[in-house]
Amino acid sequence: MSPPDTATLLEDAADRIADISRADLQIMLRRAALRLRNAGAVSMEDDIEEALRDLAGEFGMTRNDTIRFIVREWMEKNTYLPVHNLDEDGEVDGTA
Repeated sequence: MSPPDTATLLEDAADRIADISRADLQIMLRRAALRLRNAGAVSMEDDIEEALRDLAGEFGMTRNDTIRFIVREWMEKNTYLPVHNLDEDGEVDGTA
């Protein structure tokens, strides 16, 4: 059996917040903060970084959100993820 991941530990702590010690909560929150801090550390070559900055500016998104958007689009177009189809009977906002 593998040890629980940080998200599972935090969810469990939230469920029993009155029973968890302050020291254990501090450890879990520091681990979570460290993971969040390190999660955005995807480095690219200079020309790609410049293109990402330009694209993020055009989209009005952060660099990381732009990377997420690009990866999702690529995965949907290459059938690694299901494409979100519009329902023919659903509401539309009038844009194509």
